[in-house]
Amino acid sequence: MPETQEMMLPVVDLARENDEFRKVLWTGDKTQLVLMAIPEGGEIGGEVHQGHDQLLYFVAGKGVARIGDVETDIADGDVGIVPSGVFHNFRNTGSGMLKLFTTYSPPEHEPGTKHATKAEADANE
Repeated sequence: MPETQEMMLPVVDLARENDEFRKVLWTGDKTQLVLMAIPEGGEIGGEVHQGHDQLLYFVAGKGVARIGDVETDIADGDVGIVPSGVFHNFRNTGSGMLKLFTTYSPPEHEPGTKHATKAEADANE
């Protein structure tokens, strides 16, 4: 599926409707917008992005965020800020999907990237 060319999007609604682990919605020269859905008991997976800042905007569900050495509960309405070079992971600890949209600066994934599950995403990394 090609990325959107729209410049105004109902991104919270799009994120709440998304059931795919990762779906790149838009990629620019310096920023990328991605939808994510983490199933019950699932996680994004611990990682470090070198040279990429990431902001994660949670729109549904509950979980636990680990950014660096700090763990905190997360829920819809929260924003996670992950500077370049910092270890992070986000786990779904609620019932139902943990849904979010995230921005990477600069872009992290190939434009149009789409992964239905974390296993599919891991296999393509």
